[in-house]
Amino acid sequence: MNTVLTIARREWLAYFRSPIAYVFLVTYLALTAFLFFRSFFLIGEAELRPFFMLMPWIFLFYVPAVAMGKWAEERKQGTLELLLTLPVADRDVVLGKFFAGLGLIAAALLCTFPMTFTVSLLGTLDWGAVCGAYLGLLCLGGAYLAVGLVVSSLTQNQIVAFIIAVVACFLLLVIGEPIFTVAMPQGVVPFFQYLGLGYHFESIGRGVIDTRDVVYYVSLIGFFLWVNWQIILKRR
Repeated sequence: MNTVLTIARREWLAYFRSPIAYVFLVTYLALTAFLFFRSFFLIGEAELRPFFMLMPWIFLFYVPAVAMGKWAEERKQGTLELLLTLPVADRDVVLGKFFAGLGLIAAALLCTFPMTFTVSLLGTLDWGAVCGAYLGLLCLGGAYLAVGLVVSSLTQNQIVAFIIAVVACFLLLVIGEPIFTVAMPQGVVPFFQYLGLGYHFESIGRGVIDTRDVVYYVSLIGFFLWVNWQIILKRR
């Protein structure tokens, strides 16, 4: 575990040694604040639900951008082979990169707290629901990140990795929506709803932390990290 934390710390700090983290955080906060407060003053109600409903769509582009270079850049610069010769387990490298990206996502969510406190001063918030929604966003971001890491490990081109990851995350987000399930046999609709990221986020976003949703996110993230590990193993 110490190796995972060491790699995660190195990768997380690497974000901040370049303009990447600052560009991501500033653009993320600016876009989030603009889209949220634009409707906030029109509605005239002190609630955060529009903010949490907006986040899956912003994360849909933000998180794949975080993940796109984690493996693709290593392959392009030829440092992946060097990395794989180090006396560390491939599994630890995969987990380290994942936790570094998850740390950046957590930092982005942390930066939205002033906006949350501002809204709380204007009305009464259900802090249980707010905490549940933030947990849901972290789980959703982790799922997007795990998918993005798998795609990044399959190509040397970051732009290709970004586009494919956005498409894959989008399909996972909406696969349980009625627009996709309306033409399906009724017997398989619950299965596709269960597969959908959006279906589980809506549940947690209401402040209801169901163990089925937590198990779903942990299983999905674990599966894609395992796939990522297998891809790296085959490159040895």
